[in-house]
Amino acid sequence: MNLNESVLISLTPEEDTRALFGNLDENLKKIEETFGVSVVLRADEMIISGSEAQKAESAFRDLLWILSNGDTLDAQKVSYVMGLASEGLSYREININRDIIAFTHRGKPIRAKTLGQESYVKEIRQREIVFGIGPAGTGKTYLAVAMAVRALKNKEVEKIILARPAVEAGERLGFLPGDLQEKVDPYLRPLYDALYEIMGREMALRLKEKETIEVVPLAYMRGRTLDNSFIILDEAQNTTREQMKMFLTRMGFGSRVVVTGDVTQIDLPDGKLSGLIHAEKVLARVSEIAICHLRDSDVVRHTLVRKIIGAYEQYEKKTAEKKRGPTAPRKK
Repeated sequence: MNLNESVLISLTPEEDTRALFGNLDENLKKIEETFGVSVVLRADEMIISGSEAQKAESAFRDLLWILSNGDTLDAQKVSYVMGLASEGLSYREININRDIIAFTHRGKPIRAKTLGQESYVKEIRQREIVFGIGPAGTGKTYLAVAMAVRALKNKEVEKIILARPAVEAGERLGFLPGDLQEKVDPYLRPLYDALYEIMGREMALRLKEKETIEVVPLAYMRGRTLDNSFIILDEAQNTTREQMKMFLTRMGFGSRVVVTGDVTQIDLPDGKLSGLIHAEKVLARVSEIAICHLRDSDVVRHTLVRKIIGAYEQYEKKTAEKKRGPTAPRKK
């Protein structure tokens, strides 16, 4: 396409250009800047001019499609749509046939929102053991819990077991008030939050009382064999090699396992190798096990979270390069 070529989008009276362009036209400005185009709105049509007009058109049509389905536009969604359009991909085509995983207790459908999440969910459906590795906000735990609830409702499993390592379960745990369960509950709160969001607090607590759902610290898994269960290990980067091996060997017949973690947020004492990093290397060639890597493009929290993750990654990369020092010249 040449610099002067234009694309026209016809608008219907039902389409809300204010919602499309965003507050103070922030969505419009972002698209114009990203694709190097200019946009003119005339009555019931939008004219897009510039070398990347077709990609900008694709982004606008995707955003209009999102609005037509009753969804709202936020900065993260707009950025994701533009990222896909930049690669010649369409949000509409990707999402139009995307399955609903489950519904929240308020009736909101839960779907994979990014290509990385879709691949992750697909592997959970097909494999007995799946590792979901990626930064905060990529939906690793939430989607795993949604898949577990789906499997329980479909009678594919009889129990859901959610486990997490209590990294500070040493001296500090002893100073916390209450019995052992009350002491470890603060470490398990993110798992409870996901359960309550999907099932509702009352239903989740009722199933917990019946032991259909267990939310336990990783140490409780030792010595057990778990049949017909959907088992999730969260924050797996904080397991030791021995703990990871112990957990993976708890799997029984008819069970499925999802292990989630973020290798950039390891809280183990210095010198301790993360069981997640070790397992990724050891199990890489086991064809029945899927290892899914979610990236900052899969972050579905506030767009600032993605920027924070990127800034930390760049800082850690530069720090590692400084520690390695300059590469010595090869001798001739």
